[in-house]
Amino acid sequence: MEGKTEYYTTTTTTTTTGPVVTSTTVTESREHYDEKESVLEDQCLDHIADSNEQGSVEEVDEKGNQINFIMCDVEKKLVRKLDYIYVMPYVCVLNFLQFFDKSALNYASVLGIREAANLTASQFSWLGSIFYLGYLLFQGPSMVLIQKLPLSKYMGSVITIWGLVLLLTFLGKNFSQLAGLRFLLGFFEAGIYPCCIMLISALYRRNEQAGRIGLVYICNGVAMAVGGLVGYGIGHMEGVGGLQSWQWIMIILGAVTVVFGIFSFFFMVDSPKAKVLKLSPEEDAVVDKRMRDNAVIKNKTINKSHIWESLKEPRFYVFCLCAMLINFQNSALGTFSSIITKGFGFNSLDAILLTIPSGVTDCIYIAAAVWYNRRYGNTLYAACVFLFIDIIGLILLVVIPLPKAKLLGLYLAWAFCAAFVLLLVSIANNVAGYTKKAFYSSSLMVFYTFGNFIGPFMMVPPTYVGGMIGCIAANAVTIVLLMYARWDMAKENRKRLDNPVDHEVHPDMTDVENKNFIYRL
Repeated sequence: MEGKTEYYTTTTTTTTTGPVVTSTTVTESREHYDEKESVLEDQCLDHIADSNEQGSVEEVDEKGNQINFIMCDVEKKLVRKLDYIYVMPYVCVLNFLQFFDKSALNYASVLGIREAANLTASQFSWLGSIFYLGYLLFQGPSMVLIQKLPLSKYMGSVITIWGLVLLLTFLGKNFSQLAGLRFLLGFFEAGIYPCCIMLISALYRRNEQAGRIGLVYICNGVAMAVGGLVGYGIGHMEGVGGLQSWQWIMIILGAVTVVFGIFSFFFMVDSPKAKVLKLSPEEDAVVDKRMRDNAVIKNKTINKSHIWESLKEPRFYVFCLCAMLINFQNSALGTFSSIITKGFGFNSLDAILLTIPSGVTDCIYIAAAVWYNRRYGNTLYAACVFLFIDIIGLILLVVIPLPKAKLLGLYLAWAFCAAFVLLLVSIANNVAGYTKKAFYSSSLMVFYTFGNFIGPFMMVPPTYVGGMIGCIAANAVTIVLLMYARWDMAKENRKRLDNPVDHEVHPDMTDVENKNFIYRL
């Protein structure tokens, strides 16, 4: 209607640690509203510029949560660019492929690979475990390469190579050939998770990292669900081109991964100020502020004091042990879930289809964990709750003889994935200093690998009960360890808040060196 004036009613009460900005309920014209928004945006940018000059950080509470934090429109636009165009789409596809490729053996297990290669039960367990032996051996070199090389070149290279290894797996005709190829697959996949954690830690604020790391692992659940459909479809390619269906799984997945690796080498965004982001001066100032918040400054020099500091921290060993104990179950279910499901009385193709709900529940658990963490914090408390759900699922698998109850137990058991995501979130949030964070991430992957290597050997056919009881015990111990880690960080937070220190904050300080660093619990 011509000549009509639009009105808006806003009710907000906000405070920043720099210029104080408050607003009460008002009724005003669109012109006044837009003018006020522009003033607020200018104040926000002025505050960012001032804090960049002073080297300050946002105020946080005892749990490490930012107090009255305001994100200006420039920063919102930057985050949208990272989330929807340059970073998270890439990370999601990468982790989808990584999990799918690693799980190819699970689908192949009911599509003829055991019969074609004359594999015994023990040899099949070794195929599941030897992947993680390669994974383990490359962690040390991977840590050095992550620090020395641009992430895009490093990741693009290893993705392409592991794609070739997976593709060539279709040629394996016996245990020794398949074992060698699985070892190489694990070897070249080894650096991916640490790289993803470093990438997210460098590009996102600490309070943004839980959602992004959670999304990484949600992609694993999506890969599990979609993998069930893809595996079911490829299962009908038996005899095409004179090949068995398990061989087609290796060829198709390997070829897709090679193409993605080449793309990664040339186009991946691997730093907060990458040229492809085309940052404006205002965005550049925002990036400086965000880099101080996440405390990750790229440094090609390996700082040995960061490593020594890590080795003196009790929580370092606690987190590493937790990673190992949780992942007993990861490789056990990842390798044997189709076989376990088939043991409930389903045929081979239906057993593959029934992995779809496992992937869906995995996504639901992780999404719930991320939502709760972003809304309430309590990262390690939430991890313990998901481990308890996992324990209930494993008890159903062990105790209840009904196939439907066992399927429910299997789906509940995937709650461990959410607990592991929250463990990674805690490390991403609470470890500062580039070398220290790289060392923590790589060490965690070493123990993650130990857990995954041991897991398949715990699963003794035909009932696999011993392995499930072992996972129950491991989860119980993990809950105790996580509670200790939380108590230790909470104690340090209280000490720092009660005795604030006025000192200069310089780039690449660790959480121990920066006495005003508050841990997110």
